[in-house]
Amino acid sequence: MTFKRPRDAPGAALQPAPRHGAVLRAAVALVTVAVLIGGGSQFTASHSGAVHMAAPSATIQAVVPAMTPTPAPSPTPSPTPTPAPKPVFSKSARKDLSRRVGSYLRGRSGQVSVQIQDLSTGLSYGYNADMRHATASIVKVDILATLLLRAQREKRALSRDERALATRMITESDNNAADALWYKVGGSYGVAAANKKLKLRHTTVGPAGYWGATMTDVADQIRLLKSLTSDKSPLNAKSRRYALGLMGDVVSSQDWGVSAAAGRKDTTELKNGWLPRKIDGDLWTINSIGRVQGDDHDYLIAVLSSRTRSMGDGIATVEHVAEMVSMALTKAISAPSTSKDA
Repeated sequence: MTFKRPRDAPGAALQPAPRHGAVLRAAVALVTVAVLIGGGSQFTASHSGAVHMAAPSATIQAVVPAMTPTPAPSPTPSPTPTPAPKPVFSKSARKDLSRRVGSYLRGRSGQVSVQIQDLSTGLSYGYNADMRHATASIVKVDILATLLLRAQREKRALSRDERALATRMITESDNNAADALWYKVGGSYGVAAANKKLKLRHTTVGPAGYWGATMTDVADQIRLLKSLTSDKSPLNAKSRRYALGLMGDVVSSQDWGVSAAAGRKDTTELKNGWLPRKIDGDLWTINSIGRVQGDDHDYLIAVLSSRTRSMGDGIATVEHVAEMVSMALTKAISAPSTSKDA
């Protein structure tokens, strides 16, 4: 260690000269103390060793290790509900039904056709659907539809007389009322023109005044029923309600036929036809068309038959077939199949 005498103090005691390293260490120590006590002042040391205190800074920022935020838990998505399988009337079910219907009819007299469609699901079934039969009195629904279309075209309501005739024609199957309305709508020509609008492609209107000899098939009768139930029909809503109202109010003695397909709480609108035909050796034509509505179904049903031995025999056949096909469709609707056999 070296010593030197200060020039301005002769004779003074010898003192060790401070070294720059020590001064710097002292300054750092002061800064550290200042930070620890939170004074907020900054100290700097000059190269000459002098310690300077800087003005207090506005803030002192402590270096804090960055914390990784914990991500919020993602909500568990609700499982996508599996859609219920659509009702299917499978090929095997159709084949089985046709076998059973055929087996039943082999033990009955006459020839029978049936078609059913559920408006709720679109399911349908037909047996001998392309076979044509005489309409007998079910053509009265066609006459009524023609009358309603004519009134719509003329932009008027039915007259009191027309309403009275229509009521008797449908609810009582009055032939005189049918004759009067047949000629009022233009006879064969008028009904045939209406049938074009109703898209009845396989119906041939009876000649002259023989409206009961009109020939049709079950497919056209389902189309006729659709014209009374669909908002796409050329018949407006008021006309459709009127026609179905009459069909829902037939006299009890004529409330047979497709009503056999109805459950206890179902509603039924129908029109029946029965006629012994000379051309068939006085064997009977027995027909029934209508709508059967319940909580889980909305059936349109047409059952047509020719050459049955008697009226009673024909009615029993028509009712049993209507019941068979409606039960099969109800089973398909209540127990949807996921089978590819559709």
